[in-house]
Amino acid sequence: MVKSNLKFSVNENIVYPKHGVGVITDIEEQEISGIKLELYVIRFESEKMTLRVPTNKAESAGMRSLSNKNVMDKAFVTLKGKAKVKRTMWSRRAQEYEAKINSGNLISLAEVVRDLHRSGDQTEQSYSERQIYESAISRLAREVAAVEEIAEKEALEKLETYLQVA
Repeated sequence: MVKSNLKFSVNENIVYPKHGVGVITDIEEQEISGIKLELYVIRFESEKMTLRVPTNKAESAGMRSLSNKNVMDKAFVTLKGKAKVKRTMWSRRAQEYEAKINSGNLISLAEVVRDLHRSGDQTEQSYSERQIYESAISRLAREVAAVEEIAEKEALEKLETYLQVA
């Protein structure tokens, strides 16, 4: 098997935009329609899912390494910022939030969490707002946990602490 110049390796944590943090469990070769393809086999434990991504398409699909300390710090600063809620219809904002969540960008994810976070004195969230918020904060917590090598629950508590300070 010919190894190309792979950007990621087995047992490496990566971020896939639509699914969040996963682990590369294998790099395998498959023949599909007579063409040999080299594939990253990625396991997303939180979604109980395995994904195969052609190694030559990984970057164009938005797959990336975990964020570094600098990006992580910027995300925490973003969380502490003032919520920027546009006065557009909820359906439009929901689409924008989903796009940010699926972008794979940590700062965009932090913006969604910040904008949808409700402290005790604020009005209740609608069901769909809550769903988007939960999706964003859990994805953010998974990356924080992977970067800082802590449990996801600890990462979630850390995020909640940052949001209370804001």
